[in-house]
Amino acid sequence: QICASQIFLQKDNGITIRSYAKDATSTPPSSQALKGDQMLKDIFLEVKNKFQTAIGILKKEKITIDPDDPAAVSHYAKVMKTVREKADLYSASQQIKSTIDEQTKDIPDARTYLLTLKEIRIKQGLVDDRGIETMMMEALEKVEKEIKKPLMRNDKKNMALLTAEFDKINKKFGIRKEDLPKYEEDLELKVAKAQLEELKKDALEAMETQKKREEFKDEEMGDVRSLDIRNFL
Repeated sequence: QICASQIFLQKDNGITIRSYAKDATSTPPSSQALKGDQMLKDIFLEVKNKFQTAIGILKKEKITIDPDDPAAVSHYAKVMKTVREKADLYSASQQIKSTIDEQTKDIPDARTYLLTLKEIRIKQGLVDDRGIETMMMEALEKVEKEIKKPLMRNDKKNMALLTAEFDKINKKFGIRKEDLPKYEEDLELKVAKAQLEELKKDALEAMETQKKREEFKDEEMGDVRSLDIRNFL
């Protein structure tokens, strides 16, 4: 599902409803079906190739299911980064950026843009524990009060005023643009830890279910850290 949604969202691969409808007026029904079938086949093959690439990498790497071990988390994050790079998949931060770009591209004013960012953050499960969104909205209100009108995103002069206010907020929290790669790395480690925690939970539940069976009731439950995911692929 992730792969397919990325294909549809990418401008180079997307087919707009307008252009598809235009083709429908000038193409015989049999050709229409063929085109639709071919599009689905192409999507399926691309997803299949990405999946096979990912599985090929995961079959070679020993992953330790231990979310409490920083070394295990770091290794897992590196493996998943290799999977993304080889299979041409988005990282967590790239997915967020893609979502923001797609959902805000037609928004003309700064206020609706910021409110949309908040909606995206909530849907993504991200927490604004520093109250930065409130500060950003206060900065916008300050600029709009100064210019005495709603701030439009194509108003470069006054958008520069808002950017300057945002820079003050970033400075207050010690956030620097040059540190963005480090923030992205930290995010990937958090994602990796969360995924390992989910794997551990699933593995424990599976073993608990197995232990309830009559033939395994006297068996000791193994340590999830001893499991080798490669044996299950």
